Amino acid sequence: MIPRLAITHLPSPRLQECQRTFVPGEPIDGELAARQHASYCQALRELGVAVRRLDANGDSPDGVFIEDTAVVLDEIAILARMGASARQAEPSGIAPALGEYRDVVPLGKGTLEGGDVLRLGRTLLVGRSCRTSAEGIESLAGIVSRYGYQVIAIPIERCLHLKTACTALPDGRLLINPDWISSDRLAEQRLHCVPAPEPWGANVLLVGETILLPAAHARTAESLDQAGYQVTTVDISEFAKAEGGVTCLSLLVPG
Repeated sequence: MIPRLAITHLPSPRLQECQRTFVPGEPIDGELAARQHASYCQALRELGVAVRRLDANGDSPDGVFIEDTAVVLDEIAILARMGASARQAEPSGIAPALGEYRDVVPLGKGTLEGGDVLRLGRTLLVGRSCRTSAEGIESLAGIVSRYGYQVIAIPIERCLHLKTACTALPDGRLLINPDWISSDRLAEQRLHCVPAPEPWGANVLLVGETILLPAAHARTAESLDQAGYQVTTVDISEFAKAEGGVTCLSLLVPG
């Protein structure tokens, strides 16, 4: 199903000051980042998704990575509690806009970022990462269980978020980097591994039957195309320097 809406956030002029954990501090071209963000939004529109662009957290260097601020389900939206202290104000910044589409529920306890939450039907895989705590996962489970969702915690140590190493494909398979996530925790899932030379290739955005992924990951795109998937690419090089991927740049609101 194609999401009804993608909520995005304009890149901050302070993007260069963003939080970086597993990548070096390369210079980021702010003007190029702005153009790439516009192209990303246009790619979503061409795939049939309405796009809303916010500018609520312009002072936050990481505000463009709006996915981390909430978990949006069919019934509700859970407002995150950020694991990075510099980002703690971001969820409240997007809450008013998000409240136009869903009842918004605060997480409560612990920390949890949306980049650690991967929905598979009524199951949520949640990364226990440097940004998401065990208490945060427990809080999330307590909220979503009321709506029939189950939560499965996945330990994450070698990358920032679960979705850095694992995202969903249209037929229910998972695209993973097996070096960054333990596949034995996914024993019941069918897996498609990224080519070894592209360790960052596992972060893709599923829009209906189409897989959107960064243009830099040409081998991953070829692997998916050969497997019969419909693939489209977008250049997000400047956001990759900020440890961001295609899922990070939007909050998808299911129709």
